[in-house]
Amino acid sequence: MQITPRYLVNNRVSIIANEAGLVTEYRPVYQRQIQVYRGIDNVLQFKLLNSDQKPINTNRYTPVFIAFDENKNKILERDCTVLDDGSTAQRGLFTVTITEGDLLNLDQQYLNYNVYLLDENNVPVLTYTDSHFGNNGTIYLSSEAFPAIKDSMLIETFTEVDLTEDLENFWISEVSVLSPEQNNNTAVHTAAVYSTEYVGTVTVQVTLESQVTGTTSWADIATLDLDNETEPTPVNFNGIFNYVRFKADSDPTDKITKILIRN
Repeated sequence: MQITPRYLVNNRVSIIANEAGLVTEYRPVYQRQIQVYRGIDNVLQFKLLNSDQKPINTNRYTPVFIAFDENKNKILERDCTVLDDGSTAQRGLFTVTITEGDLLNLDQQYLNYNVYLLDENNVPVLTYTDSHFGNNGTIYLSSEAFPAIKDSMLIETFTEVDLTEDLENFWISEVSVLSPEQNNNTAVHTAAVYSTEYVGTVTVQVTLESQVTGTTSWADIATLDLDNETEPTPVNFNGIFNYVRFKADSDPTDKITKILIRN
């Protein structure tokens, strides 16, 4: 049996409040980079120290956490939760939670953060990440712990197919890849047709061929009958296919605005 250890520890960072107005060290300390992850709430714990590296009672302060990107755009600003209950073990401790929603629209990147304190008179007191009065810390935002939700595939373009005089023309959409390697044997696909004043049939066509050419064989797998729909019309279909496209039997120009597909 292989045993692999995992560690459940607090993500704790020490910061300095220079209440005495003195510098007691002449080299940077406490410059640890904070690591946070997309897809989950991240609880960061801070310990407030004085210039002698002794914990400070935080009960008389309201700590505030700020995060911003490299262009100084503020990502979030949030009051922290003070854990200091007067005991030696808890002295100087407070936490802030960076939620999953805070990071939802951010890419993997480096961020900066700052922490300041509000005293009883609501006057801000700046804290520092080192004893040389550096005030900005670094956060690495990672996407590696949890897979991100992929954007829906978008179809917006239809091309008219000219037939003989005995047959009615139809319109074919651009082709979208269905990524069969990501699906299992009961793969479910969902498409939503956004239309305005469109009257006609939209047919979902799929193929198992490895590439799309002018001779590719397409199979009809689902059909939608639309009659001046104003809300998105969904359709589900199952199967492992390589490509999908949509066929309209009447002109979709300015009437089918887009089609979204999710695997």
